[in-house]
This record gives sequence, C-alpha cells and structure tokens, in this order.
Amino acid sequence: MNNLIFWLILVLTWVTASPAFAQSGGQIHLPPLVQQGPTTSNIPVRTQEEADRERAKKANEMLQMEIKRDTEKLVQLSAELKESVDKSSQGILAADTFKKAEQIEKLARSVKSKLKQSY
Repeated sequence: MNNLIFWLILVLTWVTASPAFAQSGGQIHLPPLVQQGPTTSNIPVRTQEEADRERAKKANEMLQMEIKRDTEKLVQLSAELKESVDKSSQGILAADTFKKAEQIEKLARSVKSKLKQSY
C-alpha cells in the first residue's frame, strides 16, 4: 500500500514539474471548437410542433384515402345487394343477400367512425 502511494506521489510530482505543464500555467488546452462546414448550415431544422403538424397531415391524408376506398366498396356492395334483391322471385331472397346487408352495415359504421375522426 505504501509502495502504491509512493508511486502516485512520484508521478504527480513529475507531471506538475514538467515544462509543458509549467508553461500552460497548469491549465489543460483543448482543441478549438469544430467549425460547421458549408453544407451543414443548409440543413433545415424542424421544430417539434412542425413535425407534429406534418404527422397529423399525413395521418389525415391516410384516413381520407381509407374513407374513399371504403366508400367505393360500399357502392359496390350496395349495387350487388340491389341486383340480388331485383333477381329474387316471389319474395324469396338468396342466402348471401343477408350477408351482403351485414357487410354494408359494418362498412357504413366504419366509414362513419372514420369521418368523425377526420373532424
């Protein structure tokens, strides 16, 4: 233990007595700050608010696309349902007519929910 303390004191004495340490006034000199290059100043910096606004805009665009797609599907299913009802004879409907009506109802509720989200 005494040997370790002796060596630490010896190294500390040697460092503080060295000419480089004495010339610097005991201060450590660090390299100058790295300057920004010409290309880094052209990079736009976005605030959190701008990023949030852009995310919300993209989410709204996606929602509008989903609404459009679902509405087109509603039109298709409605036309198929009308055709199925028109083909029915003597008031007897095909088995898939009820399933189409349920699909239309489910899709209409989905579109309604998405429309509420977009406002």
